[in-house]
Amino acid sequence: MNSFNVGLYIRLSKDDGNIESDSIVSQRSLLNQYVKENNYKVIDEYVDDGFTGTNFDRPAFKKMIKDIELGKINMIITKDMSRLGRDYIGTGELIEKYFPNHNIRYIAINDGIDTFLDNTSNDLAPFKAIMNDMYAKDISKKVKTSLHSRMKDGLYVSGRCPYGFMKDPNNKNHLIINEEQSKIVKLIFDLALKGKTYHFIAGELTRRKIKTPASYYNYVWNKNGSNKGMWADTTIKAILTNRIYVGDLVQGKTKKLNYKLKKTIKNNPKDYIIVLNTHKAIIDRDTFNYVQTLLPKNVKRPEKKRFYILDGLLYCGDCKHRIMIRYQNKTGRSYTTCNYYRTYSKYQVCTTHTNNYEILERVILDNIKDVCKKYLSKSKIKDVIEKINFKDNSLIVKKQIENLEITNIKLIENLDKTYLDKLKGIIDESQYLRIKETLEKEIKNNNLSIDYLKEQKVLDQNDKVTKYLNEFLDLDNLSRKLLMTLVEKIYIYQDKRIDIIFTFTNS
Repeated sequence: MNSFNVGLYIRLSKDDGNIESDSIVSQRSLLNQYVKENNYKVIDEYVDDGFTGTNFDRPAFKKMIKDIELGKINMIITKDMSRLGRDYIGTGELIEKYFPNHNIRYIAINDGIDTFLDNTSNDLAPFKAIMNDMYAKDISKKVKTSLHSRMKDGLYVSGRCPYGFMKDPNNKNHLIINEEQSKIVKLIFDLALKGKTYHFIAGELTRRKIKTPASYYNYVWNKNGSNKGMWADTTIKAILTNRIYVGDLVQGKTKKLNYKLKKTIKNNPKDYIIVLNTHKAIIDRDTFNYVQTLLPKNVKRPEKKRFYILDGLLYCGDCKHRIMIRYQNKTGRSYTTCNYYRTYSKYQVCTTHTNNYEILERVILDNIKDVCKKYLSKSKIKDVIEKINFKDNSLIVKKQIENLEITNIKLIENLDKTYLDKLKGIIDESQYLRIKETLEKEIKNNNLSIDYLKEQKVLDQNDKVTKYLNEFLDLDNLSRKLLMTLVEKIYIYQDKRIDIIFTFTNS
């Protein structure tokens, strides 16, 4: 018995935190009593309080694995298998493979499991793991159903309050106005009413040194990321388009892929859970609706006097924002600059990333050609192309059409609202005609785009092989169209390193 160096593992998740027998105190007491009765030597105790068992991304668990690798412990004891984990695949891998490979003895007291003994309980371990997994899945479904029910009842269920609000101290599911932040929300809408852009408003708030939403949330910034004192255009847009400021709750915008993953995906807008007038408004509905008609939509980049084959593909390798290309009349040459640095240079959020564009383009294009010629030699090019996993753009096209159709619905609603505003005397005839002309023009352009997208045909693999074969064979004349087919992004680092992300992968 003295040859075992024991690690006690204790875990409690939020889902089973109301079960007294699973409490940290209860588990610790049970494990210590077991150790005392068997005269084992305890090296360390590993406690994950508030962590789910559906994955193994837990700090104490990771420390325990590290100690196993270092040879500090060779025996692990838990109250039962569910404390080790509720993912049956991961738990099975640990018990059936990892622990034996590292000569670790594992004991789950209440389940009667001891991997150094030959008993029936050990044989039943895989089934217990599956039952624990099913329990986690069932709990996830119940939590999800409960959340949806509360959302439909108009209760706010998110952990963090939207900017401008705070939770009612008498009811955590009800929002009340944060007086300090609401003044900034009103200022943002006032500036928007004056026709100011997202970028102008963000710059104005930054200039006034107004505290950002992220500063209130104690967001952890990376060294090359945004600065706490800077407002972003996307933040302004999110505030100006959020119906929460008129007193409505719009929830259920995202959902988890499954109960084992933290990753979320966006829901279809038609599946949002919307409840009207759940809390006091900061902005009245007429003002909010009118602002929506003034917001920039489908903003297009101005026509450039100079064409650059790499334009739109260059990104800063350090802060991940776009690299822009600028022409200097004095030198007659073009240079690259990190767009984020250029916009917020005085905040020292990134560095210049300045390069002579002509030299950079030559180096990058030569690199692309070398890679393609290496993997796409003319003698084997057809075979290789057939193995390339081309991206299917059908879902992207479908999403683009859906977004345009949704945008048109909103534009038509705004057109109707503008007409009512004219009848009520809120705006005069000239304002109405100006807004009407702008909205109708945008609706027409969107319809043309929808028609074009619907006419696009998604090529199958054979069509693509034929289509790209001739272009690959003539690689020396690398066109913009072919370049966009080959390359997804190009990262430029301050130390002159270049990373090219290709759109194809070899099977």
